[in-house]
Amino acid sequence: MALSLREYRARIKSTESMKKITRAMELIAASRIIKAQQRAQAAAPYARELTRAVSAVATFSNVEHALTTEPVNPKRALVLIMTSDRGLAGAYSSNVLRESERLTEKLRGEGKEVDLYVTGRKGEAYFKFRRRPVVQVWSGFSDQPTYDVAQDIGRTLIEAFLTDSEATAEDGVPGVDEVHVIYTRFRSMLLQEPTTVRLLPLEVVEGTEPPPEDEVLPLYEFEPSPQDVLDNLLPRYVQSRIFFGLLQSAASELAARQKAMKSATDNAEELIKKYTRIANQARQAGITQEISEIVGGVNALADATAGE
Repeated sequence: MALSLREYRARIKSTESMKKITRAMELIAASRIIKAQQRAQAAAPYARELTRAVSAVATFSNVEHALTTEPVNPKRALVLIMTSDRGLAGAYSSNVLRESERLTEKLRGEGKEVDLYVTGRKGEAYFKFRRRPVVQVWSGFSDQPTYDVAQDIGRTLIEAFLTDSEATAEDGVPGVDEVHVIYTRFRSMLLQEPTTVRLLPLEVVEGTEPPPEDEVLPLYEFEPSPQDVLDNLLPRYVQSRIFFGLLQSAASELAARQKAMKSATDNAEELIKKYTRIANQARQAGITQEISEIVGGVNALADATAGE
């Protein structure tokens, strides 16, 4: 009984140490969620005004651009999957990867080849373990993304889209006809859902309802030309969409980690209570057995003395 009691006390001690770690990680994730939400809100005005500018050019000019032109017979698609760099976030990365598998099967069912691009070490490890090729990986920023990373990713995706699907760019990036992005949209602290967006070719829609008859329509003048304006705005628009997805994924990752660490902390408390109860039972059983042995020895000694 003494050995069993020592084992339970050791388990209680190790579980208490684990509880301190999970509690600390829960608090860190909770503090970073606020910063991630603030960053997403701060980037929203820029993305909104950029969308209006792109919509104005696309609506009031008859210029066709390579990034908005639908391919006649798409044969190759690019899928960018945004995962996390670290674990201990519940089913966050597995939900995104499950959505990527669903989209990949859908695209292959349409007769298209799929090129995979991944952000985050979890996605990289997932496809590496299954020996599935990944064209390019970006990692090390999942919980704190920067706009520089979004620019780098955006340039790579645009270059792949502008390259013919049967050719390869100068830096080795294969050409594609479509670009899809999978990220996790942050709805609330309790709800984060994987979302799929077709990024290229761009679909910029300002509105289909006609304006009122008495409304004076604005006059737009593009300098140096609508084509040059689109050449400068559309890449920035793509990069802002990618940055938005990275910010949403970062907030979702932190929320999922906080939820997972809170569950781990609660489970540790329940486990400590269970081990404490079992240890008390073992200690009481040991005490009872010792008392029984003492009483039995006293009775045996008394009987021997009485017989003499």
